[in-house]
Amino acid sequence: MSKDFSPTKYILKSFKTGKEFNDEGWMLDAPGEAEPTLIRAIYDKKQIDVKDDSWGLYKFADWLPIGRMLEGSSAPVTYKSEGLAKELGLKNLWITFSGYWPEKGTNMKTASFKETEAYSVCGRMTEDMKHTLVVASAGNTSRAFARVCSENNIPLLICVPEDNIDALWFDSPINDCVKLICSKSGSDYFDAIHLSNIVAGMEGFVAEGGAKNVARRDGMATTMLSATTTIGEIPDYYFQAIGSGTGAIAAWEANLRLIEDGRFGNKKMKLMVSQNAPFTPIHDAWKADSRAMLSLDDNLAREQVEAIVAKVLSNRKPPYPIAGGLYDAMKDAGGDVLLASNEQAALAGELFLKTEGNDIHPASAIATATLIEAAKNGTVKKDDLIMLNITGGGEEKFKAENELFYLKPEIVFDINPNEEEVKEKVAKLFSK
Repeated sequence: MSKDFSPTKYILKSFKTGKEFNDEGWMLDAPGEAEPTLIRAIYDKKQIDVKDDSWGLYKFADWLPIGRMLEGSSAPVTYKSEGLAKELGLKNLWITFSGYWPEKGTNMKTASFKETEAYSVCGRMTEDMKHTLVVASAGNTSRAFARVCSENNIPLLICVPEDNIDALWFDSPINDCVKLICSKSGSDYFDAIHLSNIVAGMEGFVAEGGAKNVARRDGMATTMLSATTTIGEIPDYYFQAIGSGTGAIAAWEANLRLIEDGRFGNKKMKLMVSQNAPFTPIHDAWKADSRAMLSLDDNLAREQVEAIVAKVLSNRKPPYPIAGGLYDAMKDAGGDVLLASNEQAALAGELFLKTEGNDIHPASAIATATLIEAAKNGTVKKDDLIMLNITGGGEEKFKAENELFYLKPEIVFDINPNEEEVKEKVAKLFSK
């Protein structure tokens, strides 16, 4: 890009011990620490200077741990709701929309806020990193990484459950540097993660890192940065549907940076996160006031995942217990884990389309459904400053306007695959 870009200097910090250290290139863990902990980027620049929209996602580059900018990004857009707000009797509802809505100024061609992660993570990768990036996902994340890596010629292997590959649609054919492998039909996101972990241990491959990657969290945090810098103050409440909860962790971390910035107030917004019933592991742990996830039978979990409409919310091993994870975020900020059914999500999606004018993903509809209920039962008051994080939308709009191309799997593995077979077959994929 021709922008006058100079990376923000930063160091990394262990949440658990507070120990600070330099980023040696692709650090996902605090060196020399035995207990699991998230690490954080501590930026030299304490007040964010938001660039204009022509920078895309990189308008928030001051607080992104990146060394380069990539072409094709778009930032989340925040606007004050009129239609939905009136319907719910809320005077101060702001919607942060990530997806495809050119009329509002956001042009994410995968229609998902996962693009905020992909452009940040791939911007953290240096040009001399000769590894193939490995990403596991239930669908949307892989679609975003596939598009960004394809357009920027970054080698990528994505691992997705076979039942979710209809999520891998694009408006142009995907570059051969991107390969897809699957865990067979009947598997879920956890099985795709297991497959990716086998590959990430191979020479020449590197795990993207999920919640442990500071670039992923700080990329997702741009939703919170969009909301706060647009509104002019930190919201009272943050509504978002979660699978892993990484987006809520990211919002909390951004909240702390914005307090330190000094221009947006000093409050901590309550994290009102939601899950799609009957798959409710984070809800169950939170309601039991348990840092540890509760025991969940694998087969029952797969059945529950099969039953939910928002498949992207199906993480069985979320970064909830880890130091600096969702449990700590919610204990510090306050909030609650809410539930919505498939039926409530369908009604919420219809209401959003009718009142705001665009289609939204099932996960976003889950978040909207819990906001509807919170407004109805008085959990939120009419004057509260509320941020509704719509993490994906405009997909139907985009599909209606574009010819679609689908990525097909190179290999489909058993749910419990033979590790040596996986390594042998994957190695051949990238030796052609």
